[in-house]
Amino acid sequence: MGLVTPLGLDVASNWDALVHGRSGIGRITRFDPAPYETQIAGEVRGYEPTKYMDRKEIRRTDRFTHFAVGAASQALTDAGLDTVKDPERVGTAIATGVGGLETLIREVLVMEEKGPSRMSPFLVPMLMANAASAQISMQFGLKGPSLTHVSACASSSHAIGECGAIIRRGQADVMVTGGSEAAVIPLAIGAFSTMHAMSRRNDDPQGASRPFDKSRDGFVLSEGSAVIILEEREHALARGVRIYGELIGYGATADAYHITSPSPEGEGNARAMRMALGEAGLNPSDIDYINAHGTSTQPNDREETAAIKQVFGDHAYKLMISSTKSMSGHLLGAAGAFEAIASLLALREGCIPPTINYTTPDPALDLDYVPNQARAKHIDTALSNSMGFGGHNASIIFKA
Repeated sequence: MGLVTPLGLDVASNWDALVHGRSGIGRITRFDPAPYETQIAGEVRGYEPTKYMDRKEIRRTDRFTHFAVGAASQALTDAGLDTVKDPERVGTAIATGVGGLETLIREVLVMEEKGPSRMSPFLVPMLMANAASAQISMQFGLKGPSLTHVSACASSSHAIGECGAIIRRGQADVMVTGGSEAAVIPLAIGAFSTMHAMSRRNDDPQGASRPFDKSRDGFVLSEGSAVIILEEREHALARGVRIYGELIGYGATADAYHITSPSPEGEGNARAMRMALGEAGLNPSDIDYINAHGTSTQPNDREETAAIKQVFGDHAYKLMISSTKSMSGHLLGAAGAFEAIASLLALREGCIPPTINYTTPDPALDLDYVPNQARAKHIDTALSNSMGFGGHNASIIFKA
């Protein structure tokens, strides 16, 4: 595993923040947010890409690629794959929602202000969504399948699920997968603000992301990268490496309903969860914990709760459910991978991260959202949900 997020620059610091209920949200510092209705975000602070990349490559790549390379480097080291012996059997799939958006905006301004001849010759390879996957494959010499999944906020959950299928088909032994995003920029803050999708609690940044709370008023945008190493089981056992958990189920569906709103009663999300349970060969009562998509918007939290009740019936009231977005904010295309890591660590450490800022229960949302404090609890199975604009749904299931 590897993490670069507003909660910390490695896995240990992220997990410490999650179990202690610390928020990574603050007032935006990368630009002056005063003109914007939303002035808060989850920024990655103190990250030095020179720790993982040479200066020439840094200049030729976007910030979202910088984050991805750092997280991938950490994950490869953690997996004991610093030196890849059979590179044709190791692939890459780093998802993103918007790719090199910051570079694109900067170069559009250069073109308008100084003319097209002054534009960077690296614009296209910097902005393209597959730039992070490409950079990681080149930097570490990985010659297996190299892919990029783009499905908004479900992107990296789709990447993890599809990479599991690649390994099961025998096309690779190892896949370096996850997501990366660097969208804390004026354009994105302005765009999401005009949609009225983000929280406006500018005077209380750390209390702004409040999934499932009655007073929730929108998500909080964040940036960062989360990367995991998926490996065929026997291949991993033969290497004698640490195994955090096993990917046993994956479901992917479309709402076919609305470009930004989830389908009523979370119908598409419910089908994704059922599909994942079917692939895993599990009954609903076998799931111990759900890491919810839980964005802190009124419609998402309502429909996701409805979907969980549809799928799990009476067992829904016995499940532990939490949204780590209450602390990390919403990493868009990297959110699913970050939450997969949180789920795997919950399995390994016997500790359920909380949903912080849960102060006013919503009578319509009456499940156990693990409010405000982490819970020590041994679990065997965890399900992670992701839902993206466009009606994309993904559910992945891990077991200890």
